[in-house]
Amino acid sequence: MVLKGETLPERNNPSIAGFFCYTWELQLLHFWLFLGIYLAALLGNGLIITTIAWDQHLHTPMYFFLLNLALLDMGSISTIVPKSLVNSPWDTRVISYAGCAAQLFLFFFLASAEFYLLTVMSYDRYVAICKPLHYGTLLGSRACVHMAAAAWATGFLYALLHTANTFSLPLCKGNALAQFFCEIPQILKLSCSGTYLREFGILVVSCCLAFMCFVFIMVSYVQIFRAVLRIPSEQGRHKAFSTCLPHLAVVSLFVSTGIFAHLKPPSLSSPSLDLVVSVLYSVLPPAVNPLIYSMSNQELKDALCKLIYKCFLEQ
Repeated sequence: MVLKGETLPERNNPSIAGFFCYTWELQLLHFWLFLGIYLAALLGNGLIITTIAWDQHLHTPMYFFLLNLALLDMGSISTIVPKSLVNSPWDTRVISYAGCAAQLFLFFFLASAEFYLLTVMSYDRYVAICKPLHYGTLLGSRACVHMAAAAWATGFLYALLHTANTFSLPLCKGNALAQFFCEIPQILKLSCSGTYLREFGILVVSCCLAFMCFVFIMVSYVQIFRAVLRIPSEQGRHKAFSTCLPHLAVVSLFVSTGIFAHLKPPSLSSPSLDLVVSVLYSVLPPAVNPLIYSMSNQELKDALCKLIYKCFLEQ
C-alpha cells in the first residue's frame, strides 16, 4: 500500500498489495476471499446483535457485553477490508495520508477496546460462577454500562495517543507500506532512524497495560475453573463451562495472533508470512467470533432459531 500525498520518493520494495496483484488470478483470490470473510463477519455479528436486541431473555450482562463485542468486531473489519476490496480489482494500492491515519486510528481504537471488553467479560464470568449471589449487585445495568463505556473510552484514548505519536514522526524512507492496510509497525519502518524513542516508550506502556489485562483474565479463569470443579453435578459443570469456553477461545485467538504478529522475530518476517499473520489477527477473528459463541451457547442458538422462524413465518 502506498501513502498518497507524501512528498517523499516511493521505495521500490514490494508491498503486500503488490504480492496479491502480481497476477489476475491472485487478485481474484484476494477479492473473493476477503469478500467472503467480510460478508460472513457482517452476517454473524449482525445476527448476534439483532438476536440479543430482540429477545428479552438475553437482556443480561453477559449478552450485553457480547453485543458490544459484536459491534466492535463489525467496526474493526469494516475499517480495513472494504478499502482492500476496492483496491484489488483495480490493481491499485494507493491510500491518502489522511485516510491512512484514519484507518490506523479506527482499527487500533476498535481492536484495543475489544481487548479491554474481553477483560471485562472475564470479570462477568468470574462473578457469575464464583459469586452468583452477588451477581445482580456487582453487575447491575448501570455498572455494565459504565464498564462497557470505560472499555470504549480507554480504547479511544489509547488509539488517539498512538496515532498522534506515530504520524508525528517524519517519514524519510519512502511511502510504500508492505501491508494491505495501515498499521503502526509498517509506518515505523518508514520513519527516520533515531525517532523511535517516543514510540518505544508508548509501546512499553502498552505492553504493561496489555499484560495486566492478560493476567487479570488468567487469574479470573483460575478462580472460575476451581469453582466449576467443585460443582457436584456433571450437568452443572457442563453449563458453567459452556458459558466460559467461548470467551476463553476468543481471548486465546485474539491474544495469540496479536502477539505473534507484533513480536515475531525479524528473521521470520517475509511478505507472504506477514500477510497471513495480519489476516489472522485483523480479519479472521471478527468472522470467527460469532461462530465460536453461537456453537457453544444453547440459549443464544435457541433465540436465533426463534428469530429466524418468526421472520419466515411473518413472510
